[in-house]
Amino acid sequence: MQSLTAARFLRLFVLAITALFALGGCAGMFNREEMRVNVVGIEPLEGQGLEMRFAVKLRVQNPNDAPIVYDGVSLDLDLNGRPFASGVSDQKGTVPRFGEAVLSVPVTVSAFTAARQALGFAGSSQLDNLPYALRGRLAGGPFGGTRFTDKGTLTLPTAGGLDE
Repeated sequence: MQSLTAARFLRLFVLAITALFALGGCAGMFNREEMRVNVVGIEPLEGQGLEMRFAVKLRVQNPNDAPIVYDGVSLDLDLNGRPFASGVSDQKGTVPRFGEAVLSVPVTVSAFTAARQALGFAGSSQLDNLPYALRGRLAGGPFGGTRFTDKGTLTLPTAGGLDE
């Protein structure tokens, strides 16, 4: 009877130690700094019908000592506090440890969204220094990916090209 209790105690002890080591390993994976993402450009693309398309260029900086491997990118862009554009890309790549990469993600703006934003711009002749908020995700990795956000101001492309 006593050997049975000792065996149970030993199993429980080994299980507890294993759980502690596993949690310690997971804590090490979560002890990462957030990647830094900035919009570095917006270029017009050819659209279809009642839509506008842009290539949003993002500079992704990885301040960690491990590379970020991704397999897909998604993003949502709000302009003047309202949803404006969204896009996805199936591109794959790596942001090196203590390094950076520039990604280009095509986004789509529906005609209705563009019209709603145009009504918001009525009375203002400027399309520069517009406040934006960007939310996105680099897909991949064991936990489904890495999320990012960015806020700032930008200048929308005009018919003559891109002003930034």
